[in-house]
Amino acid sequence: MRHITEYHRSIDEYKPISPIKRKMKSYWILAIFRILLTFVPQTGYIHPDEYFQAIEVISGDHFDIDVYKPWEYNATFPIRTIFIPQMIVGTSYSILKILSPYTFYFFGTSLILPYYLIVFPRLFICILSFISDYCLYKICCMCGQNYKVRLITFASSYVMLTYATRVFSNSIELILTSLLLFYTSQCMVYSEKVIIKSDYLSNKYDEAKNGVERVKYYKLLRLLPSHSLNHCFKIATITVIGIFNRPTFVAFAFPPIFFWLQRGLGSKTIVDSFYFGYLTMGEIGNLDISLNNFVVTPFNFLKYNANSKNLEDHGLHPRFLHFLLNIPLLYNVLGIIGLLTFARMLFSGLKGRWLELPRIQSIVSLMITSFIVPVALLSFFPHQEPRFIIPVIFPLVFLYAPKLNHVSGVDTISHIKQNNPTNYMPQKIFKPTKLQIIWYFFNIILCLFYGFIHQGGVFPLTLRMSAELKAKPHLTHIHLYTSYIYPIPTALLHLKNTQKTYVSSGNHNSGNHKYRLTKDFYLYEQGSKNMTEVYNSITQKLQECEEKFKFKRISYRLYYTLPYSAVGEFAEYSQNNSLLFNYYTIWTYYPHISTEKLPSLKTINEHINLQNISLFRPRSLIQLIDDISMFFQQFRLALIKIENSTQFVKKTKNSVFT
Repeated sequence: MRHITEYHRSIDEYKPISPIKRKMKSYWILAIFRILLTFVPQTGYIHPDEYFQAIEVISGDHFDIDVYKPWEYNATFPIRTIFIPQMIVGTSYSILKILSPYTFYFFGTSLILPYYLIVFPRLFICILSFISDYCLYKICCMCGQNYKVRLITFASSYVMLTYATRVFSNSIELILTSLLLFYTSQCMVYSEKVIIKSDYLSNKYDEAKNGVERVKYYKLLRLLPSHSLNHCFKIATITVIGIFNRPTFVAFAFPPIFFWLQRGLGSKTIVDSFYFGYLTMGEIGNLDISLNNFVVTPFNFLKYNANSKNLEDHGLHPRFLHFLLNIPLLYNVLGIIGLLTFARMLFSGLKGRWLELPRIQSIVSLMITSFIVPVALLSFFPHQEPRFIIPVIFPLVFLYAPKLNHVSGVDTISHIKQNNPTNYMPQKIFKPTKLQIIWYFFNIILCLFYGFIHQGGVFPLTLRMSAELKAKPHLTHIHLYTSYIYPIPTALLHLKNTQKTYVSSGNHNSGNHKYRLTKDFYLYEQGSKNMTEVYNSITQKLQECEEKFKFKRISYRLYYTLPYSAVGEFAEYSQNNSLLFNYYTIWTYYPHISTEKLPSLKTINEHINLQNISLFRPRSLIQLIDDISMFFQQFRLALIKIENSTQFVKKTKNSVFT
């Protein structure tokens, strides 16, 4: 009996003492703030993939509208799975369609509007993002670590406030990586418990003085549970889903699977095969199935990206861009601390100072590997965007968040005593540290930039075009030219389906009549084309519209949207070409930054140059203030209406500047 009591006491001593729960007002405020930013919504436009790899595709499946399906979903060679977008965006739109009739009946408002079409999927992914928060909290509790400072750092990152609430496949990748690290950590902690129990009983078996005691401890050893296959199905499922979501998930899954000692993985999906028409129910019924009926989109993805010529269309970057730029851009001081710490560990390893390194079987090694290995593997691809490595925020925060707060945390260099885990108590911080100030400053700036300013006028422009389409007279076509902005998500406009053939039921004499709807919205995205090409294209389109109006009585509205920093160039070019049409600004949106067309500092530089002008002259100082004000006013998106000179109602000439 004494031995059994001693055995249980030893096991209980191993259990980490759960951190004392304290009020986490700061974290809950940040969590609520994440949800509120989703409802606002954020007008910032991070990357076209947010719209065109999910919303644009799924909208065409759920609504009877025209959509633009990107090349990744080309049925001849698809490289993206449809399963994940259908689960996220498809589920959101299904709920939207169910609720919309009720809101229209009770409140007179339909939910099939651009605002709800963008907010519902974002809200869905925002709720899912808290899975990562929960996984971080549970790992901290399992390892007896300070969860408070980590959760606050995690929730205050602009990555969680912007990227993690958008419908990116990278956002799903972050959630799946968090789950994989959680289950792997749980297995590792559980295995450590079993090992300690096994070591204890083995020692007692060796110390036994008689056969009866040896038999007792032998039976206890045999009763110890197996720990090698814990969470096998969960980890395998997460990995398969992650690979089909983004094949690059292999880079993020490799470290936790390695630590978990995963022994094999294989799966094949038929969802994409049905969607892209490679497999039909008729073929299944006739048992006419071969390998050609299956589409493995991750294989197509890797095959496409293996060809560097294909990546040239998306932009080639230096191999070390992730390490040199993207990590500091995403995680500022936290990322720099992580890189410096790893460099110090690498130096210790090269010098043979093995005792300065963490144990291979520790959570610390798991997290360090989960930070460095994915970034290193993804660096082999020459196309490198910051969002590709957002899942590494999880191990970074776990390892180095305490360093920002100057509180006790995981020692990433020395060993962790497994038999005496420490319950780190959160310390009261009355004054922010310098690292905290830097962390919060850059995260606030970048949250504003990517959340609201970067290409910030595109979504409001979409709202305006949507209202224009609903209010325009019948038989009126709208033509929209764009320059220096990201593509407009036309799915939010809910353009009528012009590809579908409709059948109208007629009487017995006339029979059924087939027809198609006429297109009434035309979009001409000019990208970064020079003003000569754009001007000539607009002039030609204006002439075509005039011809249609003259012979077919189809009226038109012609618009041109561009950053305000390019309006002056457009006006100057128009004047130099005899002003073949009239134009005026009807709408502007602030703030909007197009990095492809930034405002010029030339005027301000001329005033600051003391060789040309003195800042102490009152008139010069006022002029300088006016120039600075004008400079910041250029961070807008302008919508210009273009009309034929003969139809133009007399307005102030070139009122585009008013």
